[in-house]
Amino acid sequence: MKLLVLTNLFPTPWDPLRGAFNRQQFERLGRRHAVDVLTAVDFRERLRGRRGEVQVPGLRTDHFVFVYPPRFGRALHAACWLLSLLLQRGWRLRAAGYDCILASWAYPDAVAAGGLARLLGIPCVVKVHGSDLNVQATHALRRPQIAASLRAAAAVVAVSRALAAKAVALGVDPARVHTIYNGVDGGRFAPGDRGEARARLGLEDIAGPLLLYVGNLKESKGCLDLLEAFATFAATQPEARLVYVGEGACRNLLVAQARALGIEERVRLAGAMPHASLADWFRAADLLCLPSHNEGVPNVVLEAMACGTPVVATRVGGIPEVVPEYAGRLVPLGDRAALADALAQAAARTWDHAAIAAHARSFNWESNIDQLDAILQQAAPAVAVAEVLR
Repeated sequence: MKLLVLTNLFPTPWDPLRGAFNRQQFERLGRRHAVDVLTAVDFRERLRGRRGEVQVPGLRTDHFVFVYPPRFGRALHAACWLLSLLLQRGWRLRAAGYDCILASWAYPDAVAAGGLARLLGIPCVVKVHGSDLNVQATHALRRPQIAASLRAAAAVVAVSRALAAKAVALGVDPARVHTIYNGVDGGRFAPGDRGEARARLGLEDIAGPLLLYVGNLKESKGCLDLLEAFATFAATQPEARLVYVGEGACRNLLVAQARALGIEERVRLAGAMPHASLADWFRAADLLCLPSHNEGVPNVVLEAMACGTPVVATRVGGIPEVVPEYAGRLVPLGDRAALADALAQAAARTWDHAAIAAHARSFNWESNIDQLDAILQQAAPAVAVAEVLR
């Protein structure tokens, strides 16, 4: 097949680390089909300048600049997204002869992609990830647009059963909703010696528990909840340390609050890291901590478990589907006292790291691509017929 992927969740020169899970999935899909990935770049991000280069083997990648009125009119973003796409790449898209569109993210991406699919007369498959339904679909003017685009899609792919249920609640035929968990690169994320990993990262002087957060530094990811819970935990663990890997709007606030809580010397903000380097961070840590407010299934949870590292997280979205009791502790959303208690209990527990890693191996990209490939081929009738006749 010749596939067009439309998304904002993919690496670009303006954000080379974005959407690592999509990069891994689409790169593998490109080994089976001709895949073009066209990424929307927010015009404000585009103005900030390039931060690196992106090359993904087996894919043809391009971008367009998503222009919209800032600070208001969020309900118009899908129309602005589609108009930006057509003005910048419309002629090329009409001539390309695609068999199917895969839209990754519900709003505005999938809503706009559905409009393009109708113009081109080809099917559109939508992949939903988490806050695109958990948050965006709660807004009065966006919800009907999202619901209509999902109902019109040839298929909807959700990264968790919880998210699939939300798609069905929006009126999508359950027969067209599929749950496919993201995969883990088992060659990269696997158990290893903790001491050696800490030495490679310059963390060999840490004698107590090392707690790790990996993700965007924003309030909805629970990074502030974790800081306060860590302060409670650290009061009885003088050697404990907390490392944040990632960047985001809460960085300065985290620094200020760590200073106010008297734990500034015990909290490190390491910044954003290339995806390939995360395995050592997971191996070095005693716990991965992700008290997010909403999620699909975060890949950092799967990747940490693949390294044998237990997880402390909130009981939201698809996290309970992938973290069994022997692999971590789950706490209610927003309960910082419960989070602090879970950190203490998890740090004191003896974990079966081999069992955790073995569980995570069930989430693999080969199975993921097999399932996604079958859905895409079923969505494109002309391709399916050609396969039968071959």
